[in-house]
Amino acid sequence: MVDIVGLFTGAKKLVGLDVGSSALKLAEVVQTPKGFVLDNFHQTPLPRGVITDGAVTAPDILTQHIKDLYKKAGCKRKAIATSLSSHAAIVKKVNLAQMEENELRELIHDEAGKYLPFDSMDDVLFDFQILGENEYNPNQMDVLIVAAKKDIVEGFTGAIEKAGLPVVIMDVDSFALEHMYEQNYDFEETDVAALINIGASITNINVVLNGGSIFTRDFTLGGNAVTEALQEKLGVTFEEAEKIKLEGVRGGEMEEREFNDSLLQLADPICSEIERSLDYFRSTYGGGDIRKVLLCGGSANIPGIAQELSQRLNIETEVVNPFQKIGYNKKVIDPGQIQSIGPVAAVGVGLALRRVGEK
Repeated sequence: MVDIVGLFTGAKKLVGLDVGSSALKLAEVVQTPKGFVLDNFHQTPLPRGVITDGAVTAPDILTQHIKDLYKKAGCKRKAIATSLSSHAAIVKKVNLAQMEENELRELIHDEAGKYLPFDSMDDVLFDFQILGENEYNPNQMDVLIVAAKKDIVEGFTGAIEKAGLPVVIMDVDSFALEHMYEQNYDFEETDVAALINIGASITNINVVLNGGSIFTRDFTLGGNAVTEALQEKLGVTFEEAEKIKLEGVRGGEMEEREFNDSLLQLADPICSEIERSLDYFRSTYGGGDIRKVLLCGGSANIPGIAQELSQRLNIETEVVNPFQKIGYNKKVIDPGQIQSIGPVAAVGVGLALRRVGEK
């Protein structure tokens, strides 16, 4: 097993590998004189149960699917940037006395119980980022700490490396999305945005100010709940229900409208939890209000969900577009598919954009 370079570190010529609970997504981004270009994107479904609660539970199956995806994609690069679900990592911002990085690392390791929910760091991998001087006390600095259980990290890295691919970066989904956001969207220093990743089994909410996280929340409810409800309602298989959920029904305008309304009713628990989370943020955060909500993840493609949330939240809400300022290779990626793959590709694109020495 190779050493992990760190939860924040970047590397050149990486392949972004997004390992979700329902699918694998591979993204390659190249830099050209005209800017970044998505040069390769492929995805493949994962059987249910391979990833459970953010951890690998069937490593051999995951390894085989990674090999199959690599072969399907014709990918030649080997170095991998991948990420943990936000549900599997602890992210905490703390205020500490000014000190050098080596002193800070020792302090976090030795006094972990003060900052993280671990009695010992012996079975934990962690990294940190010094955000800068604390605005209220010049003798202190703001530090972002990220930590995860060693066995969870090694579950992912082991399965990927068994496929013959070295893991150079282990990131966190929410940070990868921040990176994608910074590359594609214009914002002022005071602008607040909410990046909402509706995964198969977990929804992650990350509110960012000037591109940096100021509030996060996860809840264990995602697109699978909608699929299962649709499966029961229509009496079809899970796979058929998943396809219907994202593609809708073919028929007249009235039939489609009625189906979409019914689908949004099934998605109501997710929308309600998002609404409660952002209401809580608004009631506790003293800064500016949320300017925009961006929906990511496969279930962001549920027809009408962006409009539904926009009305509920009274905030401009849209499906994320990771290709606003990043081009794509029309020779290998179908232009007709680029809009639908956007929210699915967002994490992978953010990972593929990582570079050496970034924090």
